[in-house]
Amino acid sequence: MLRLIINWFSQLAIAARFGLSTIPERKGASAAAAFGIGGVVAVFLGTLSIGQGFRQALAIAGSPETAIVLRGGADTEMVSFLSGEHARLIADAPGIRRTDEGALVSSELFVIISLPKRPKWTDANVPLRGVQQAAFRVRDNIKIVAGRRFEPGRNEVIAGVGAAREFAGLELDSELRVGRNTWKVVGLFSADGGLPESEIWTDAVVLQEAYQRGNSYQSVIARLESPDAFDEFAAALTADPRLNVKVLRQTDFYFEQSRVVYNLVTGLGSIIAGLMGVGAVFGALNTMYSSVSARTREIATLRALGFRGGPVAASVMLESMFLAFLGGGMGGLLAYFAFDGFRAATMNWQSFSQVTFSFAVTPALMLKGLVYSIGIGFIGGLLPAIRAARMPVAAGLREP
Repeated sequence: MLRLIINWFSQLAIAARFGLSTIPERKGASAAAAFGIGGVVAVFLGTLSIGQGFRQALAIAGSPETAIVLRGGADTEMVSFLSGEHARLIADAPGIRRTDEGALVSSELFVIISLPKRPKWTDANVPLRGVQQAAFRVRDNIKIVAGRRFEPGRNEVIAGVGAAREFAGLELDSELRVGRNTWKVVGLFSADGGLPESEIWTDAVVLQEAYQRGNSYQSVIARLESPDAFDEFAAALTADPRLNVKVLRQTDFYFEQSRVVYNLVTGLGSIIAGLMGVGAVFGALNTMYSSVSARTREIATLRALGFRGGPVAASVMLESMFLAFLGGGMGGLLAYFAFDGFRAATMNWQSFSQVTFSFAVTPALMLKGLVYSIGIGFIGGLLPAIRAARMPVAAGLREP
């Protein structure tokens, strides 16, 4: 049995070497198949990089040491409501990190405003977030890159670098007219590429007065003593009869926020890649049928020398998958250099506001593209491989 297995693989190695060595003789058809598959993979990865980049932007914004508290039953900040008294009770809960300056808790408002986008100057929704001063310690990745922080009690805002890049009127020292109020942009901030870079921040009390919200908020962001303190924090809040709240880890909250866009983009990308993949399969079929036809005498000679049909068929499959692998590698590199890091903005359907993010062609996506290309090569080489295995030896030897 062992001898049969060794003999089978020896025949496969010899047949595959002959097949691969003839690729330069068919460089036109082989290149067409490889480039066709490469184009499919590039489009596939380019589309998926949108969803991946969007998810990464939200994932960066979250921390396992940070919790977000919403009204019970609310899925987003837009539909949440917490009174000032509720916010005070939440800030007194156990498990929150505390410093000499007080508890690391920020009670926040979330308002959607409309600003003109660059360069088409069409209006789009932008989040205007009212925060407390502790917000800069709760979210420790917020860095002022130009200007300064807003001063409490004044009509001043700071803009995320993503929002400033995508929307007009957010330049440093410019004035922003929102409703009946005029706000001065006194600073720009970064957040390691995360979601806050798509927002505009101001003092929560000033925003309450501007939108006549009274002493109310929509969420409370709390920095915990450690990730393990979440259960204690959540249990204390949900057990308090004075509160009706929903407590989430910030990472889980943002993961859910990204689900709609991620699934939509991934689904559309898979459909597009599937339709294009059908064409690539036919291209691979044509190439491999041509390969088998060009090697008819060679294949028949191998069969006459005692080679079994299985190793011959497998060698054709390997040749097809090798060409597909080359095409997939080229497509992955093309997608990486063309799309990775490309800045864009899209609608977050959970908050109905624009989110700026960078396309992300990750190693995992590139591996997925290679697997997809090899799958195309496998399907495209299957029928030609069967034909090669079933080729009559006598007829093949008579080929000129």
